[in-house]
Amino acid sequence: MGRPKKSIDPAAPAKPPANAFADDIDAFLAFISLERGLAKNTIVSYADDLKQAAAFLARQGVADWRSVTAAQAEAWIHSLSAGRYSVASLSRKLSALRMFARFLVRERFRADDFTALLSGPKLNRKLPSTLSEDEMARLLAAAHGGDPRSLRDRALLELFYSSGLRVSELAGLTIQQIDLENGFIRVFGKGSKERVVPVGAKAREAVLTYLTSGRPHLVKPRTGSQLFLNNRGTKLSRMGLWLIVQQYVKRAGITKKVKPHSLRHSFATHLLTGGADLRAIQEMLGHASISTTQIYTAVEPQRLLSQHAKFHPRNKEA
Repeated sequence: MGRPKKSIDPAAPAKPPANAFADDIDAFLAFISLERGLAKNTIVSYADDLKQAAAFLARQGVADWRSVTAAQAEAWIHSLSAGRYSVASLSRKLSALRMFARFLVRERFRADDFTALLSGPKLNRKLPSTLSEDEMARLLAAAHGGDPRSLRDRALLELFYSSGLRVSELAGLTIQQIDLENGFIRVFGKGSKERVVPVGAKAREAVLTYLTSGRPHLVKPRTGSQLFLNNRGTKLSRMGLWLIVQQYVKRAGITKKVKPHSLRHSFATHLLTGGADLRAIQEMLGHASISTTQIYTAVEPQRLLSQHAKFHPRNKEA
């Protein structure tokens, strides 16, 4: 005996065809790829975000992007609050939807921006993990020795802290990108955008020593122009870089959790604490928006509050 057939509610909204949402998403992805020059990973993430939104809207009976209301878009954003998404992921999803809505208006697919008055969940940004200046000095001092690997590691850590590069940017550096004589690096960051980043005296000295006395011993017959090489003579991977940082964190006796990106955060925080202009830090970090860089302005006050709470006699817990 076969299973009884499910009764279909004639009042239930029909699920719209896949291409009712997909065609507009594809047009948007082509636009941000060709005209905006966004990074491939960003485009892939935006595609996933918009497909997720489309699936939610379709379940609500929405026919296509042209009929989405602000309330329906807001319902999707708030539905994400129950999921296990990081602050960065929630922020990106909201950004993807807003950018997409503006695209629909720009292309005259819609007359209005359905995200204009969107009130999403409050996205409290987590303060970045940083090392103190003393911890940073201990980490750099831990990378000593005259063998090729030690010279490489010292140069890598000095350059990381001196220039605040992203992990992928540091791992992918080539010799041609570095101008030690004039003290700068040409970096190709997110979306293949080029920027010029200064290199401090200590980092220049460490990189020069590595280039003359360390790297030649790591070169193999098929080695390219990559700056930092592994034992096989090929480009140092992101995992390899992570292991190097962890090795010296342990050697320096630093017990807090440190990720490679912590060095980039420390670079920005220490510059800001020393009086550097926020716009200059933004340019060196390669942030598209100043709001991204502004997170570092909260780090130093947070540290001061912590110190006050810990040491002031009238602020200690009873």
